[in-house]
Amino acid sequence: MRLMEEKILAEGKVLPGQILKVGSFLNQQIDTALLAQIGQEIARLYDGAGVSKVLTIESSGIAIAAAAGMAMGVPVVFAKKHKSSNVDGEVYTASVHSYTHNADYTIVVSSDYLRPEDKILLVDDFLANGKALMGLSELVVKAGATLAGAAIAIEKGFQGGGDALRAQGVRVESLAIIDAMDDNGITFRPQ
Repeated sequence: MRLMEEKILAEGKVLPGQILKVGSFLNQQIDTALLAQIGQEIARLYDGAGVSKVLTIESSGIAIAAAAGMAMGVPVVFAKKHKSSNVDGEVYTASVHSYTHNADYTIVVSSDYLRPEDKILLVDDFLANGKALMGLSELVVKAGATLAGAAIAIEKGFQGGGDALRAQGVRVESLAIIDAMDDNGITFRPQ
């Protein structure tokens, strides 16, 4: 998605540790016009795939997942990073390591929201080493549901998570794939 690449070049900032700051348009502050286009593009990419629900992880992926869910006309479910008192009954859990926060989380979703008859599309803002998507995939398997694939706003291709998932047979559609980034700039993978 050329628009995503242009936005990253115009407003993204490379931080130490190969962190890409996109808070001005994708995370902390959201460019709603861009968000709507992201949702439409994800819906276009997965048109005809039979997606019945979108699944993401809190919190930065929620807006993108909601835009995709609205464009596809399907519900959005998000995995919480901690079990809270309002998540009761049977739950599905998986362990996830966050590259950005260098922390481990046990993500949780109520079994009420992921059903065996569901065909799930995973959606997130970033794909780096793939741990979040692997954890979300584990929830889909535990629910007995079907994984339709994954849609990502920005993939850090140089960290290998997307390639590892693709090698496992997971369909991964990323709107922008970064092959390299440093103080000198950002290089995108041709799409």
